[in-house]
Amino acid sequence: MNAPSRARARPAPRPAALPLLAAALCLLAGCSILGGKQRDPVTLYSPEVRVQADPSWPAVEWQLAIARPTAPRLVDSARIGVRPVPGELQVYRGAVWVQPPTDMLEAAVLRTLEDSGKIAAVGRQATGLRSDFRLAMDIRRFEADYAGGTLPAATIEVNAKLLRNGEQRVAASRTFLRAQPATATDTASVVRAFEQALGAITADIAGWTLAEGQADMLRHPPQ
Repeated sequence: MNAPSRARARPAPRPAALPLLAAALCLLAGCSILGGKQRDPVTLYSPEVRVQADPSWPAVEWQLAIARPTAPRLVDSARIGVRPVPGELQVYRGAVWVQPPTDMLEAAVLRTLEDSGKIAAVGRQATGLRSDFRLAMDIRRFEADYAGGTLPAATIEVNAKLLRNGEQRVAASRTFLRAQPATATDTASVVRAFEQALGAITADIAGWTLAEGQADMLRHPPQ
């Protein structure tokens, strides 16, 4: 494993503690936490996720708005988290995400549904799309986890809720988990595992959204 720099999460950090996001911005600016110039180069990683639509996904006539995903601050960080042992979170030195995990997930799910040809219309909630359903996602984990092994697994956990607009109720809810083992401990190999895990969980969420939305529409047709 590339030497990670320690970033232990504490229940009540002191006011002087530097948030992970601020540390990432500091790295991008070429400085170090202790001051002076950053000696190690910083590599920016941007996973490319392209998911092919499953033929078994239903074709639907309703419209969907995707709410901006949520996540705890330590999860939604530009730094790439790694958990070498249970209860300890570190970050890979000299490596940052181009986008935070919430942006990566939102873009991946939106693109997958748009390109699938299976839905009448889909867009971000911020666009003001008059939708029948709203998809809300909360990222609980986005980290490389050794889990007692010799190789880390890119681990992504997302809770998704499909809400029926107008009636303001939850049509379906499910927690998705993907753990993709890396082929080696270097950062590039771990990032490739994240790319695979993100693609797999995106496919799971997209297919589930279409199936559950269609089932709810059949149970409760619009008046």
